[in-house]
Amino acid sequence: MTNTQSIGDLLKTWRQRRRLSQLDLALEAEVSARHLSFLETGRAQPSREMILQLAETLEVPLRERNVLLVAAGFAPVFPERQLDDPELAAARDVIATILAGHEPHPALTVDRHWRILAHNRAIPPLLEGVSPALLEPPVNALRLALHPEGLAPRIGNFLEWRAHLLSRLHRQLELTADPELGRLFEELAAYPHQGVGPQRGTTAAHEPGIAVALHLATSHGPLAFISTTTVFGTPLDVTLAELALETFFPADAATAAIMRRLMAD
Repeated sequence: MTNTQSIGDLLKTWRQRRRLSQLDLALEAEVSARHLSFLETGRAQPSREMILQLAETLEVPLRERNVLLVAAGFAPVFPERQLDDPELAAARDVIATILAGHEPHPALTVDRHWRILAHNRAIPPLLEGVSPALLEPPVNALRLALHPEGLAPRIGNFLEWRAHLLSRLHRQLELTADPELGRLFEELAAYPHQGVGPQRGTTAAHEPGIAVALHLATSHGPLAFISTTTVFGTPLDVTLAELALETFFPADAATAAIMRRLMAD
């Protein structure tokens, strides 16, 4: 879809999305508040350097920084390559090393819309009972977790985990204003989340910990994981900027033992 907003309108929209006044943004970006006002109203045109400076201050995603540049009449500066592009070979090697090195524990890579791009050998054993339709590419990690025919019936602390995932997605939506993420959020939020499966919405059997853990019932025994997210630092490529590696660590010794046994078989 072609963007028809002016550069001034776009800058104002991003500033308001970050809940900043013109003065707040001017101070943070070290520019004149009067000049910023002129940029937003169209009385002045920003240089490429000014756009990038304001976008950095506003934490505008790289994809949308290109949109700002084009709206102002400049060429995009952040390339977007497919992950299998030869120039991203080093990044692919890093991802493969992390995924394999994290075994026997689960790890996967997702794009900005939570589509799974790669995973290690510890993921498939956890997907027992999932509807084959949810495993048709492209597989969406959040849909896989929260759909009634996905992992949801086997998540012991479903409401807690659901709230955790929806909070993350909502925060991502606020940061990016990505309409596809908005549609995904609406879809996931509409899934039934009461009265399905055991222990719905309770964590009474689990002591408070340092993070929200995923408690998953499997034929191998109950598993508990704490997740972490890894992103590429200071990426200059749109694709890399939107990748995330989701790694899961055992929250107890029993989970660690089960995963070691699964990967040894």
